[in-house]
Amino acid sequence: MEQKKLKNTESNPSKIARMMSISIKHTVWLLAAGTVLLTASCGKRDKNSPGVEFMPDMYYSEAVKPYEESNLFSDSLGSRPPVPGTISQGSIPNSDMGIDALIYPYPNTPEGYEAAGAALKNPLSPDSASMAEAADLYTKFCVHCHGASGDGNGSIIATGKFPSPGTYWSKEGLTAGKMFHTMHFGKGMMGSHASQLSKTERWKLVSYVQDLINKHNGAGAPVAAAADTTKGKAAGSAKKPAGKI
Repeated sequence: MEQKKLKNTESNPSKIARMMSISIKHTVWLLAAGTVLLTASCGKRDKNSPGVEFMPDMYYSEAVKPYEESNLFSDSLGSRPPVPGTISQGSIPNSDMGIDALIYPYPNTPEGYEAAGAALKNPLSPDSASMAEAADLYTKFCVHCHGASGDGNGSIIATGKFPSPGTYWSKEGLTAGKMFHTMHFGKGMMGSHASQLSKTERWKLVSYVQDLINKHNGAGAPVAAAADTTKGKAAGSAKKPAGKI
C-alpha cells in the first residue's frame, strides 16, 4: 500500500507542487501574524492597559446604577422594590416599632450623650415576662460590676482591682436615654454592649435598672433580684473608693 501511494505521488508532479505551495502559504501567514504580534508587544503603550481584550462584555458588566432607568422592566425602574415578605436586616417580626431595625442617630460625644438623654424614651412597656428576661440579662452582663441591687459593689469591684461605678440612684439626671446611650457606646471604664445586646434587650435592661432605682427609693413594685454568681469568689477582697464609669 505504501509503495502504491509513493508511486502515485511520484507520478503526479503537479500535486507535489500544489502541496508545497499550500505549505509555503501557511508558513508565510504564520510568520506575518507572529511579526504583527511581536511588533505590537514591543511598541510603546500605556503600562496600565490590559492590551487586546477578547469579549470585553465578560470583564465589564453593564450593572444598573442606583435610580438609573433600565429597559429590563416594564416600569423602566432600575432600583427594584423588595419582594413581598422581605424582612429588613436586624428587625424582629411583630416586635414593637421594629426597634432593632432602627438606626441609632446620636454620636458618641458628650453632646450626643446629653441629646440622647433628653430625647430618647423607652418604647417598651415592661411586663413580668420581659422583666424576668431583663433580670437574666442583668445577671449575665451587669451584676459583676454594678451589683445585684445596683449599689456598684459587684464581684469584680470586690477584688479591689477596679473602682466602683457608684450606685444608680446617686447619678443625677440618669435618664432612660442616657442609660441606653451608655450601653450602646460605652462610657468611662464600661465598654460598649451593642454587639452583645440587641436594642430591644438594652431597653429591657433600662426598664430593669429604673425599677432598681425605684425599689431603692421606695417607689414602684419590687423587681426580681438578679444573682451575682461570682460574688462568693471575691469575698474578703479589698475594695477601692467609688469612681466614675
